[in-house]
Amino acid sequence: MPAPEPPTAPPSAPAAASAPTLTSAPTISSAPTPPSAPTPPSTPTPAPDAPVPALPVGRIPVLDVSPVAEEGRFPAKAVVGEAVPIRATVVREGHDALGATAVLLRPDGTVHSWERMVDIAPGLDRYEAHVVPDAEGDWSFRVEGWSDPYGTWAHDAAIKVEAGIDVELMLTEGRLVLERAARRTGDDAMPPRDARVLVDAVTALGDTSRPPLARLAAALSPQVRDALGRTPLREQLTTSRAYPLVVHRTLALAGSWYEMFPRSHGATFDEPTQRWTSGTLHTAANQLPRIAAMGFDVVYLTPIHPIGTTYRKGRNNALAALPGDPGSPYAIGSPDGGHDAIDPALGTFDDFDEFVARARSLGMEVALDLALQASPDHPWVTEHPEWFTTRADGTIAYAENPPKKYQDIYPLNFDNDPEGIYAEVRRVLQVWIDHGVTAFRVDNPHTKPLSFWQRLLADVRASHPEVIFLSEAFTRPAMMLTLAKVGFHQSYTYFTWRNTKAELEEYLARVGGDEAAWLRPSFWPTTHDILPPYLQGGGVSGFAVRAVLAAMGSPTWGVYSGYELVENVPRPGVEEQIDNEKYEYRPRDWSKADDLGIALLLGRLNEIRRAHPALRQLRDVRIHPTSDDALVCFSRHLDAAHSPTGRPDTVVVVVNIDPHAPRAGVVRLDLASFGLPVDRPVVAHDVLSGESYAWANEFYVRLDPLVQVAHIAHLEHPYEAR
Repeated sequence: MPAPEPPTAPPSAPAAASAPTLTSAPTISSAPTPPSAPTPPSTPTPAPDAPVPALPVGRIPVLDVSPVAEEGRFPAKAVVGEAVPIRATVVREGHDALGATAVLLRPDGTVHSWERMVDIAPGLDRYEAHVVPDAEGDWSFRVEGWSDPYGTWAHDAAIKVEAGIDVELMLTEGRLVLERAARRTGDDAMPPRDARVLVDAVTALGDTSRPPLARLAAALSPQVRDALGRTPLREQLTTSRAYPLVVHRTLALAGSWYEMFPRSHGATFDEPTQRWTSGTLHTAANQLPRIAAMGFDVVYLTPIHPIGTTYRKGRNNALAALPGDPGSPYAIGSPDGGHDAIDPALGTFDDFDEFVARARSLGMEVALDLALQASPDHPWVTEHPEWFTTRADGTIAYAENPPKKYQDIYPLNFDNDPEGIYAEVRRVLQVWIDHGVTAFRVDNPHTKPLSFWQRLLADVRASHPEVIFLSEAFTRPAMMLTLAKVGFHQSYTYFTWRNTKAELEEYLARVGGDEAAWLRPSFWPTTHDILPPYLQGGGVSGFAVRAVLAAMGSPTWGVYSGYELVENVPRPGVEEQIDNEKYEYRPRDWSKADDLGIALLLGRLNEIRRAHPALRQLRDVRIHPTSDDALVCFSRHLDAAHSPTGRPDTVVVVVNIDPHAPRAGVVRLDLASFGLPVDRPVVAHDVLSGESYAWANEFYVRLDPLVQVAHIAHLEHPYEAR
């Protein structure tokens, strides 16, 4: 829920003992500042079937505030330190100037900060500013529209005085406006230094010994504009309602994930008996230093629970398992336990605790798969048969996605004893949270009720706000977005299937656009379920291309174990790896990764992401045109005011998406939009190769996928060179 809205107040400014004495002569009477817009009178609550009365529009109407969903029903999202764009349409009658302010409110309802909004669509009255929350919690924001008397006077005076029209009248009116601004007291008072700047301008305006244009210039100086920019003179103030903004920890937006099946790491095969021995949590932990060396933030474990034997699947999803086949870890539950237990072949809770502790010692967190389904052998089936769907013949319905059948899995029926199911799932989550799990990858959440997720995620957040939920919902866009709105922190996306230049440009712009206020995309080139056609035939270069696009295209990305080895052979007829790890043990020879170079690339990409705060933002992506249909160019930019380093950060990525041939062409940037000079080239440091280039608004690139698939260039801002 949004924090309670405090009484409308102007932006706070440093306290001043008193406004400086005005010494200009002759003395000009101060005009009273018009009061803020009055609070609309309360209206009776309408009957349930009565139309909702329209709210008063206000003196300076503030309309279409964003990011807002369903009038604030679903809070917009941010993370600590994220620059959040606030937009609104602000209009007024006539031609007088107006201003708009975005105000960020702390969870206790007090004003944290405010930013003057700028017109981002001239002629359409659309204004924008960025606010930056600095702590987790339930924040809120509002937009204020106001009359700008200085802006009105400055516009008119510049025209009239230059033309010799009403010269003294205009200069006198300017003195009235500036004096009124300088004399303010209370919360709206200017800092003494800024008030003195305005006092000096008032004196200059009244100095009839100077030419009128010189007197005018003193009142239009950058110093005067800067002072009023910090504490503007605001009249006819109109305030929107406060809208909710939930602020999570940084990992909810920006991080890198590495997926692994613990049972494969350390698994051994005995030739004489033709039997496998499972890897364990202890042997899997031996992989953690290798994963940490590649710079990953989260190690994500597929289900580690006991696996059923009834209808157990065999290799490559065969309907019949052979002796020794371990089965799918998503067929959860056996006499050894269910979702709150560990497969005995993997170890004990002590082993799990040691795994978590070792990961943390290496700077990584542990995520666990949450798959709310059961094998026919799960304790739930006998203890709570009402939690499942019973068919007309008395059997329990197994999972289906026609024509696919999953006989080894029973889906839960959330309409049967919803309170009992909720209590059990919440209990299970707490078991793993108590053992150090701080993130859950949720399997197929779109097949469970949204109301269940909204309640569950809010419940967990109330007591464990550090816990992150990643939605694995490859489904209709509306459902993916709604899952994000009801509380999921992150979402898998269709990036995996976006391959052409047009597809990639459209998708990058979309996930970094308006949806980004709720849906945080996680880009994965592959998963244990998906091996897209592009990677089946792209070779090492194809894997490099997709890694660059994923790591640079989204603040959150991940890879599935084996990506370093370019595992690209599909099972015939499906977009899935052959000899899929879901159904068998798959130990790997990691020494081969050094020859392929993908592991080194993954590590370098994660290193670059950590070094550049612009790459840890979602809503700052821009697409840039190129002359070749295989060259994709996009950038991420963070202004100095919103950067944790206090310096601007601009990263431009140019990728050759053709993994088979060199491609070349012209790239077009808008350097001015980054605050860079346009009259000379800028230095572009390729942080992937270590080389430097001179880039202008247009420049030529050639990328050979056998040498380097992309430029990742940090653009040097002028003062950085000094």
